[in-house]
Amino acid sequence: MASGALIGLNQLWYADYAHSNLHSVNDNDEWLQMDKAGHLFSSYHLGAFGANALQWSGCTKKTKLIYGSTIGLAFMTAVEVFDGYSAEWGFSWGDMAANTTGTALYVSQELIWNEQRIVPKFSFHTTQYASLRPNVLGSSLSEQILKDYNGQTYWLSANVNSFFKSSKVPKWINIAVGYGADGMITGRTENNPLFSSFETKKTRQFYLSFDADLTKIHTKSHFLKTFFAVFNSIKIPAPTLEISGSQGFKFHYLYF
Repeated sequence: MASGALIGLNQLWYADYAHSNLHSVNDNDEWLQMDKAGHLFSSYHLGAFGANALQWSGCTKKTKLIYGSTIGLAFMTAVEVFDGYSAEWGFSWGDMAANTTGTALYVSQELIWNEQRIVPKFSFHTTQYASLRPNVLGSSLSEQILKDYNGQTYWLSANVNSFFKSSKVPKWINIAVGYGADGMITGRTENNPLFSSFETKKTRQFYLSFDADLTKIHTKSHFLKTFFAVFNSIKIPAPTLEISGSQGFKFHYLYF
């Protein structure tokens, strides 16, 4: 499965770019670190999938954490090597730090609480920027979900009842804080003067919202349990408070 995913990613992301010798880059100041948030998210959930698969097969907790939760880090390291051989990008130690953080977020919660109380989540909406530079930000919806950082929001969703066991708050209620960015046509303004008028508008966005831990919704249906487990990485649309440098406070009746 992992090999197939890497092959698919290679065709979707790297096929149109020239190859080069293995090299590294420092891209820590690009895209307002939205790409780093994506690496953390991916590493966490791939590791969680590996750990849960080993747990289902009857492995011990130690085996689950050592060999299962590190699948995400191994996969994302392979992706980073792809970047290293691409003339367009390069091996990024900043990305590797984010990958490691995502894996550590899963492992540390298992060791401290024996459960996942804080889960990284993702939401996406289309933006006006993709049409201005479709070769970089995506020409189709599937590409834009991966490439258009303007439409992505990454969340840390915390389960209220897990922190307050004696409370009467429903077990599935979460509070989520999110991070996004807007106005980005390129990673760095100075490298693309053609788009400098758009780049001056780029800004960070922070969010506070309600969410749901779908895995804590009680059901006897095995199908629904599987469905909830798979889609628990997606932040549900909900009323949201936004704080940004360009607009200050803004309330969304529903934000995704």
